[in-house]
Amino acid sequence: MTTTIDGTARPADATSSPRVERRAALPAGFRAGGLAAGIKASGRPDLALIVATDGPAAAAAVFTPNAFAAAPVRRSRANLTATSGDQCGGFGLASAIVSTSGCANAATGGAGDADQAEVGRLVAASTGLEEAAVLHLSTGIIGTRLPLDRVAAGLDRLVPSLATEDASWEAAAIALRTTDSATKVATTTVGLPGPDGTTVTATVSGIAKGVGMIHPMMATMLSIVLTDAAVAPETLWRLLRPAAARTWDQLSVDGDTSTNDTVFVLASGASGATPVAPGSPAASALGAAIEAIARDLARQQAADGEGATTLITAAVRGAQDDIDARAVARAVVSSSLVKAAAHGKDPNWGRIAGAAGNARAAVATVLEAAGLDAADATARAGIPVVLDPERLRISIAGHAVFDGAAGGPLTFDRAAARTAMDGAELVIELDLGLGDGRGEAFGCDLTEAYVVENSEYTT
Repeated sequence: MTTTIDGTARPADATSSPRVERRAALPAGFRAGGLAAGIKASGRPDLALIVATDGPAAAAAVFTPNAFAAAPVRRSRANLTATSGDQCGGFGLASAIVSTSGCANAATGGAGDADQAEVGRLVAASTGLEEAAVLHLSTGIIGTRLPLDRVAAGLDRLVPSLATEDASWEAAAIALRTTDSATKVATTTVGLPGPDGTTVTATVSGIAKGVGMIHPMMATMLSIVLTDAAVAPETLWRLLRPAAARTWDQLSVDGDTSTNDTVFVLASGASGATPVAPGSPAASALGAAIEAIARDLARQQAADGEGATTLITAAVRGAQDDIDARAVARAVVSSSLVKAAAHGKDPNWGRIAGAAGNARAAVATVLEAAGLDAADATARAGIPVVLDPERLRISIAGHAVFDGAAGGPLTFDRAAARTAMDGAELVIELDLGLGDGRGEAFGCDLTEAYVVENSEYTT
């Protein structure tokens, strides 16, 4: 692993990964804002709105696969389908994103669907936009109804205050939060071809929320990524989906997935760069920038896991392919035993080996998103990882603790390893010794505070 300018771990191939800054930088072509509308009983900010300033923007999305998918998820899918014809609702055109925090509007039946439709109508009426061009986010307690009167009053105050300033983008990020203890923002830039042959700098910036009920296939997390690059909706989706498979689908806090997970990427085209063509070097560059933002936001979410004190990064190499490597990394960060050992600063490599030995390939939809064709993804889904204990090597916080080729357990300074584990980030490295496959996953330690917080969530 290597580190960024702010000291966070980066992939082994970091030389090709764009540098990310943890700051809000609103790309050209958007206005944003957030405020407290009274949805949350705490009185904290809970309503956010992002509007494209020069007509509909290209939009792409990834949603929760949960069977109880919330009303905002269903509404957004339908609107994307209406603007593109894509029956899966993965891409289309959008002029606005509205987020309400404090009420998930999930498992609320037809009344909840009607409430969400009314939110879209309210946004359209207050901005002059088409209802079908409004995308929806919502987060909070499942089974509660949206207070539409407060949403309406909040929009009346918010719409006139929308601005193109970075602070307005950060205000939207703050309004996304529920139990988050920190605001999650990330920004990078990418050089794209301009119409006159020069290089144009495009901005890619993201915000996110989510610190609990998080597991691969995403979870109680929302994210919005904006860029001023010019790119068609379907091309944008083909950049987003594999990026999500390698980042948010590699994130686990507590093993639970949610009803509301959504990632939106909108591209305004306001940078002046030439439209990004599918399969072009520009597409590769923009895709890498989107993935860098997704990765950094996922790491921020893991580090801020409910009750967490330590970010866990599992870095796997030497797998027979990347699918197996990502599966092992997911298994390690998802293990409650590994998470508890991380909290106790216990270099218990046996728990890591046991988790790796239980690893299985991801579900077919994630494998397909990561690059397999549909038939191969279906055949490979859920298959146990190929792992040879006599080739496996494990290190914890830089301390080699197991080497199968050398007989297994290694003698190491346990006290020094415990000290090394006592930091903001714990890196666990595994080399399977079987091939060139690489992968990583992000999680956090399991603490008493997590149990306390979730035992009293609705009371």
